[in-house]
Amino acid sequence: MSDRSSVEAFALSGIPEVRPDDDIAAFIADAMEASGRTWEPSDIVVVAQKIVSKAENRIRHVAEIEPGREAREISAACGKDARKVQAILDESTDILRVVPARPAGLVIARHVSGWVCANAGIDESNLGGNEGQLLLLPVDPDASARRIAHGIAARTAIRPGVIVTDTFGRAWRNALVNVAIGLSDVPPIIDWVGQKDAFGRELQVSQQAFADEIAAASGLLMPKDAATPVVIFRGLQWRADPDASARRYVRPLNEDLFK
Repeated sequence: MSDRSSVEAFALSGIPEVRPDDDIAAFIADAMEASGRTWEPSDIVVVAQKIVSKAENRIRHVAEIEPGREAREISAACGKDARKVQAILDESTDILRVVPARPAGLVIARHVSGWVCANAGIDESNLGGNEGQLLLLPVDPDASARRIAHGIAARTAIRPGVIVTDTFGRAWRNALVNVAIGLSDVPPIIDWVGQKDAFGRELQVSQQAFADEIAAASGLLMPKDAATPVVIFRGLQWRADPDASARRYVRPLNEDLFK
C-alpha cells in the first residue's frame, strides 16, 4: 500500500491501430517495456472500450443491416438512419427516449448489459476512416478486462487491475465522462457505511464509485485525437476484489428514479 497523498497517471504511447483478433495485453506489455517503466503490484490499467471492441470484432456494416418496422418508425421520429436504429434495437432491451436532436437523431436505450446510454453505446468515431461501420460494446466487458489482466500477468508476472471504459453522458448534467463498463479485480464500489468521517461522524449512506472515479480521470489523458487508449494509474490504495464486476453499478429498476 502507498500513502494517500499522491497518485501517478500516465498514458502509454505506442499502442498500434487495433484490428480484429489482436492481443491487447501483448500491446500493453510491449508499450510498457518500450517506455522503460516496470510494473508495480498496485498498478491499474485503464483501457478504452474502443480498442477492446475492435479486437473482439464487434463491428457491424451499415450496408448489411435490414431495418424492421420499429426501426423505421423510430427513424421517422428522430431522423436517425433506420439501419443504425436497428443496430441499436439489436443491442438493447428497452428504448427509453427518442429525440430529433442534431446532427443525426438521438436514441436513449437500455443496453443488454443494463447501461442506460445514448444509442446503446454504438460508436462511429476513430474507426480508421472506415465509413459505414458501427462499433458495438463488448459482449462481456468484465470478461474482456479479465483476459487483458491475465495476458499481462502471463508476460510480466504482475497481474494489474484492469478497467475497460466507455464515454457516457450523465443525467441532469451536460457533456461526457469516461465510466467503467468492465473490471478485473478493481472494486467498483467502496462502502463507507458504518465508518467515520474526518470529524468522527459515522457515515450512513456513503459509497465511493472507485472504478468510475479512476475511469473519469483517465479521460484527461485520452483526448479523442491523441491515440492514447491505455492509461496506467499508480499509487492508489485498493484491495483486489476477485468478484469485481462493473454491472454492480447498474441500479435495479425498482430503485430507478428516472424511468
